[in-house]
Amino acid sequence: MSLRSADIVVGSRFLSFLSAVVLACAAVLPAATPVAAATQVCVLACDTLDPSLARQESFPVPAKVLNGRRLELHVSDADDMAWASIDGGVTGDSVWLDRSWDGGATWDGLLGKAAVPGTWTGTRTLMYNITDPRNHRRGLVRACGDAAAVGCTDWAYPTVCDTLCDRTDAGRASGDDQPVPSTTLYGRTIRLHVDQKNSMAWASVESGAGGDEIWLDRSWDGGSTWPDGSSLGRTAVPQGATGTRTTMYATRDPRGLLYGGAVRACGREAGHQQGSCTVWARPVPTRTRAAADALMSSYDPYNGWWPSSWWNSAATLTSLVDFARTTGTHDYDWAVARTYDRNKGTFAAGVRGSDAIEGHFISRSIDDSGWWAIAWIDAYDYTGDSRYLDEAVTISGYVQQYWDPGTCGGGVWWDRERTYKNAVTNGQYLWLTTALHQRIPGDTVWLQRARTAAAWYRTSGMINSSGLVNDGLTSACANNGGTVWSYNQGLAIGGFTELWKSTGDGSLLATARTLADAAISSPALTRDGVLTESCDVGSASCDDNQKQFKGIFVRNLADLAKATGSSTYQGYLQKQADTLWARDRSSLNALGERWAGTLPNQTDWRTQAGALGALTACAGPEGDSNDASRQAS
Repeated sequence: MSLRSADIVVGSRFLSFLSAVVLACAAVLPAATPVAAATQVCVLACDTLDPSLARQESFPVPAKVLNGRRLELHVSDADDMAWASIDGGVTGDSVWLDRSWDGGATWDGLLGKAAVPGTWTGTRTLMYNITDPRNHRRGLVRACGDAAAVGCTDWAYPTVCDTLCDRTDAGRASGDDQPVPSTTLYGRTIRLHVDQKNSMAWASVESGAGGDEIWLDRSWDGGSTWPDGSSLGRTAVPQGATGTRTTMYATRDPRGLLYGGAVRACGREAGHQQGSCTVWARPVPTRTRAAADALMSSYDPYNGWWPSSWWNSAATLTSLVDFARTTGTHDYDWAVARTYDRNKGTFAAGVRGSDAIEGHFISRSIDDSGWWAIAWIDAYDYTGDSRYLDEAVTISGYVQQYWDPGTCGGGVWWDRERTYKNAVTNGQYLWLTTALHQRIPGDTVWLQRARTAAAWYRTSGMINSSGLVNDGLTSACANNGGTVWSYNQGLAIGGFTELWKSTGDGSLLATARTLADAAISSPALTRDGVLTESCDVGSASCDDNQKQFKGIFVRNLADLAKATGSSTYQGYLQKQADTLWARDRSSLNALGERWAGTLPNQTDWRTQAGALGALTACAGPEGDSNDASRQAS
């Protein structure tokens, strides 16, 4: 039976050959020593997926003819996975994959090894992931076989390609930006050059002599490691010349789901062994895409979230979807479905957060559930996939169960134990009820709930005499004087704005404006024109929750600015984006908690998501907006 004439599924009986042949084959494998015991990789799917489930099939390298047998490497780019096959063989011939994380110097060998069974003439392996974005590793794969001799195909995808590919001549660069200071070595000047538009980079050396060398290093984890990116384009200065440059190399690998590649320029003077390098930098194709690329470097595709914060991951997914919808960038669309598919089930306490997740993104924390409902409404708007809207309806129905007019005349409880009525949960509820009404044809139920929620919120006492939202209510149903947080203010602005759009009730818009005007003018939230939390001041620091509040505020203020056409609100948003980009950005495009750039500052994926929200609020379609004209300088 030929592989090409039958759909052969390789089961566990073939994998049993693996342990028996490892030692026998090791001596005849090509030069480098394979790495033992490969760790399973899970990206869009986990290693050992059956090839019958592949969404595509291509042959990126020529087949290898081995003693009359045909050895082929099959790739599904849609899955970022590969498998190997052997055909025209005899019983006992075998086939496997090699996978390398360091450009082919070493590899995990014998992956999915399968032997041709009796009466058949071919077989295939299971599928294995090519790259590993969770661990910031770009992989190469090849098909190998043993048919009275061992042979392998070429490695697939040794060249990184984005808009342009590795080793493109620097003369084709669209611009020449030098994002970090040059470095010197024995009088030589070593520079890092970046084509921001195409996210390409090259290195140059000046004031040198023949034999001096220049190269690039490329890292997928911000400069911590660069196993497959050392000495790229290494070039020597010709005799009689004083300088040279490398070719260009890409810093984004969309096919491999690696986006935030960092580069540095390095050089060596001919008479000495030591070298010198610039600091690491990431290009800035646009401000928003640079921020999103850096954000995605923290995404865990194995588990479909940003570890290790449950509600923060929901708010971060919302920031990512807003960015994609606003700019028309589709590089990260896969992460929406991956997040949903990996998290819609149940999780014990301690796996996704301190609370158990009971299915449908629901837990005892009502506000945590609400953030996921907001994220799935945003995902529905972006993708049109009804399962996201259905999920939002399910979650919102759960939240609605905790609307309780028996205490304080209404309002949603913050937790299942009904201990606290606060601003965040009720701001979410107002926005969600309105959003569902807007998206469910013929709805009257959610609209009535939204009207009731708005009326209660305005009279609840949570909005103080200055137009600022305190954190919640006391057990006596009075304003508790709790901290004014930007996300509470933003949720209220967004909720009242959306309900005004649905009803035309001018009093709702007036409330939204009052809340917005208070936020941008009060030192409780704005200092020197920059949005500032109380934990951004002095020596204070924000906790993991507070790090993301400002992004939620600007998202909702942007909705009000768009709905009203207010130049005041739009100018405020532009101020945030411009300030944080100028004062709060590293050479790796990491964006911190303090948008004014004061110290001490904190930087992680939560602060990155919040800042991305501010940049998105001022962006438009890529290449046609304020964002595109404000690249790094």
